[in-house]
Amino acid sequence: MNFSIGIKSDPIEYRFTFEWLFALCRDLDIRYVQLGSFFELYSCGDGYFRNLRDLGDKYRVRIKSCFTSHRELGGFFSGDPFLEKAARKNYERYIEAASFLGADYMGSNPGSVFRDRMHYKQKGIDCYLRHMKELMVLAKEKGLKALTMEPMSSSAEPPSIPEELDYMLSTLREHHSSSGGTTVPVFLCGDISHGFADKDKKIVHSNMDLFAHELPFMAEFHFKNTDAFFDSTFGFSKEEQVRGIVDLRRVKKLLDEKGEEIPVDHLVGYFETGGPKLGRDYSDGSLKEVLTESVKAIQDIFT
Repeated sequence: MNFSIGIKSDPIEYRFTFEWLFALCRDLDIRYVQLGSFFELYSCGDGYFRNLRDLGDKYRVRIKSCFTSHRELGGFFSGDPFLEKAARKNYERYIEAASFLGADYMGSNPGSVFRDRMHYKQKGIDCYLRHMKELMVLAKEKGLKALTMEPMSSSAEPPSIPEELDYMLSTLREHHSSSGGTTVPVFLCGDISHGFADKDKKIVHSNMDLFAHELPFMAEFHFKNTDAFFDSTFGFSKEEQVRGIVDLRRVKKLLDEKGEEIPVDHLVGYFETGGPKLGRDYSDGSLKEVLTESVKAIQDIFT
């Protein structure tokens, strides 16, 4: 299993251009970017994505993956036919965008059930799985290698516990196996900062336990740091490593020991952050430093 470090594009949104990000990736010896979604993406013409792919080639950076940033494809859990239809339409467009970009994967977190309608969660899961079985066909037609989903840290956002994860992934795996080659598989985009704490802040599943459980389904993952209750997320500067619970050496050790369980030949871990406060003269300019410090901390351990 080959391993690479990448960057998710979220923090440049409305702040810097993709050319700025690709140039920074070149300077940091980063070859892979995960395209985070932005509001205009779903209505951009095809040429936008072809141009973006060409721009990446100029800097020897590949957009290898596409993944949502704003929980905007959660309509499958809403119980509202209009929101469900919107989620399906936008999911299809994101798959098309990923195809134009030459990406291997496109994914999202499955969605959120409303807290005042928690009884709807199983229906939401079933709705999501029904749509995914059809989207797996579209992704195959568009040349993608797989679709991905992200386990979350909330009972309202399945899968967040091993039982939900196993049920959803095994259902889609069985469908793929019986599809006669007409579908792509569904894998996980994991996150080393996602654990599960209940309403009393009792840790039910640690982030590392969940991450280890996800390995047999994982095609990519997010590098993020977090606190003891998975409340806030941040990076890997020296200060952040002191206050965070994610131990990069422990993550590397786990991947070294259990890498044979991972179902893909090339695993990419993308540093994911929202960056400093958006839209302030005193903070926007510090994004380069924020990304550089965390990426180099990851590189120090993994390369």
